[in-house]
Amino acid sequence: MPILGAHMSIAGGYYKAIANGVKETCDCIQLFTKNNNQWKAKPITDEDVRLFQQQLDDHDIVHTLSHASYLINLGSPKDELWKKSIDAFIVELQRASQLGIPYVVVHPGSFTTSTEAEGIGRIAEALNEIHRQTRGISSQCLLETTAGQGTNLGWKFEQLAEMIDQCENPDQVGICADTCHMFAAGYNLCDEAAYQDTWNEFDKLIGLEKLKAFHLNDSKREFASRKDRHEHIGQGHMGLAPFRLLVNDTRFANTPMYLETAKGDAEGEYEGMSWDAANLKVLRSLIQN
Repeated sequence: MPILGAHMSIAGGYYKAIANGVKETCDCIQLFTKNNNQWKAKPITDEDVRLFQQQLDDHDIVHTLSHASYLINLGSPKDELWKKSIDAFIVELQRASQLGIPYVVVHPGSFTTSTEAEGIGRIAEALNEIHRQTRGISSQCLLETTAGQGTNLGWKFEQLAEMIDQCENPDQVGICADTCHMFAAGYNLCDEAAYQDTWNEFDKLIGLEKLKAFHLNDSKREFASRKDRHEHIGQGHMGLAPFRLLVNDTRFANTPMYLETAKGDAEGEYEGMSWDAANLKVLRSLIQN
């Protein structure tokens, strides 16, 4: 059975993300460990950790995932922002480790005024510095597949492979695959032959063993648009086909899959449910026993 969940808010305390996720029928839960649009972070207390761990134990939630700040750009050619991003990601790993969260997802970065090759090198160099400063920390980095907007890197498997290849500790870096981003980047998951081709290419260039998490999102924009616009499952340009293939793919049976779709009250046939619960219900309806 696939492990399905969603990103949940930490408003009111980290433990609330778990409690609210369980109410929405989540098997796994992603969260921010700080405000994702600020550099500063309030310290995590021992009580925060205790309550969080207690909720995980009470509800038998094994898979948690942290998402790093959107301000971080490990590919920046500007030294000040690059160093600030390194410091910020170190804090993200430390906070995740404190809470017992195994992985922190980060958008690899943008090369802005430099070149693709320079940006990739900058990201690898940043990861090397981060690894040097976080020896002994249990939490690891997951580079997220991106849609390829602007100068964002990580939308091609070759780019991600090169980042990992340039790392001194490649075993400490994994991948989080976002379905909307992959579709927007031009990777077809929508029919079985193309789906298999996509994952064969991923396996050849990066290795399926590097794939530690999924973000499950449909796309508001068309195939290969290079635009990152999430939509509810089955209601965008991707439709239900890729999600049916994913939730029934035995290779990913133990890889947690997290929704990042819009919150709020569902409409239409799912009226009376939250969108998270509705999207999870749709995904579970696709599972073939």
